[in-house]
Amino acid sequence: MSIYRSKNVKQGVSLICIAAVMAALVTACGAKKTSSDSAAGSGAGPDSGTMKVTFMLPGYSAQLPDASSPVLKKLTEATHVEVEPIWVPSTSYDDKFNIALASGDLPSLMVVPSKTSSFINAARSGAFWDLTPYLKDYPNLKQANPIVLNNISIDGKVYGIYRSRPLGRYGISYRKDWLDHLGLQPPKTIDDFYHMLKAFTTKDPDGDGKNDTYGLMMTKDNTTLDIIATWFGAPNQWGEDASGKLIPAHLTGEYMDALKFVRKLYEEHLINPDFAVVDPAKLEDTMANGAAGSIVSVLDSSSRIEEKIWTIKPELKNVNLMDVVGSVEGPKGLKNLPTSGYAGMIVVPKSKVKTEADLKNVLAFLDKLNDKDMQVLLYNGIEGRHYTLDKDGYVIVSKDETVMGELNSLNQMLMFIPEGKNLLPVQTTSRKKVAEVEKDNEKIVVANPAAPLISSVYAQKGAQLDNIINDARIQYIVGKIDENGFKQAVELWRKSGGDDYIKEMNDLYAKIKK
Repeated sequence: MSIYRSKNVKQGVSLICIAAVMAALVTACGAKKTSSDSAAGSGAGPDSGTMKVTFMLPGYSAQLPDASSPVLKKLTEATHVEVEPIWVPSTSYDDKFNIALASGDLPSLMVVPSKTSSFINAARSGAFWDLTPYLKDYPNLKQANPIVLNNISIDGKVYGIYRSRPLGRYGISYRKDWLDHLGLQPPKTIDDFYHMLKAFTTKDPDGDGKNDTYGLMMTKDNTTLDIIATWFGAPNQWGEDASGKLIPAHLTGEYMDALKFVRKLYEEHLINPDFAVVDPAKLEDTMANGAAGSIVSVLDSSSRIEEKIWTIKPELKNVNLMDVVGSVEGPKGLKNLPTSGYAGMIVVPKSKVKTEADLKNVLAFLDKLNDKDMQVLLYNGIEGRHYTLDKDGYVIVSKDETVMGELNSLNQMLMFIPEGKNLLPVQTTSRKKVAEVEKDNEKIVVANPAAPLISSVYAQKGAQLDNIINDARIQYIVGKIDENGFKQAVELWRKSGGDDYIKEMNDLYAKIKK
């Protein structure tokens, strides 16, 4: 049965194949070797001729730039660095990355998708340069966000330059037209948020005369609850207790307060009752179909939902239907859960970049890529060829697929540190508001002090430990267990390895604090 209350939302790879893939990648990574393939192994740098680097990047298009690309030629002219991109399809990048690590034949630069165990082990074994002492020497790189640097670090060391994404991306997206129809103001406190959800559920906000809306749409993704928990003052995964020791969020009183709040929403039917099995991919479509009035998720969902509604109801085109709030005030003021703040990082393999002098040349190049002219070149392309500007200075992208093939995916080289400076397409009212709120949110995000710590206990038992808490919080919210039942689940978590996990994390934390 639909939960939407009558709203219209109703071993298999052969060894031969593996060997062929490995051979192809090793060939690619070692292709066209020159004396400068180790990031100017000849010592040539930006001030003494052209430096050549190979750069392993994820590709997101069928047609990708090669050495003949006018964009890459302009890049060389501007930086005196000749980049040879090694394109890997984005869908198989993780596998190819691991194969490259195993082969030991690495390019001068490469994108690391995430802090996987293979990357962590390679970094610890000395495969990549530790960049921690160098970033302060470069005008853009030294402005890297300390929270994001903490998030990407391993054992307190920074092995890459992160590719920046909005840190303050989470918040509340809600139906502005519903709020206006009911004569309400945007929520500023947790109580305001509750009253908005109550009105969106009980007061026919869409004016169709039916009792068929929910105040808040939730899914099986835990992010909504984690965001709400920070409003109540709970830490981001881990926090410090009064003695300075690390404690997991679910052991705090603030986390329990958040669970009680969401349980109240469930009991009063202000959220969809089947949230625990709803696919997060359906969230935006469900909102666009009018089943609920708000979500607590990434703020840029707001713009996409609005555009989906315009498609469903063209008569509402150009009406501002959605709005966003970064956070609502709780017992400890305004707090919010940050994202990781990055989408992979760019690392420098020691096997190609062999000397400190070579490393500094490479870092000077990467620093330069954060300048406005380089961001525009690699993100937007060449004016008059890949884009034009309208009367307001917004980008109109070329529709010539062959021409755009000269630019496709070169933005994967960009880091956007300290901020994005590329040219933008026409901005709707909703998109402008989202960008403003994301920036404001960065001032109130709660960092995770344990982000650099790599736990062997969690590597072995993490899935089991997470399942215990995830199951318990869902059962508590839907009323299958009471607070005592949740405490019993916490005790099971402790006995199943949780106490060992806490001890190990605190031992690791003490080491990096020294």
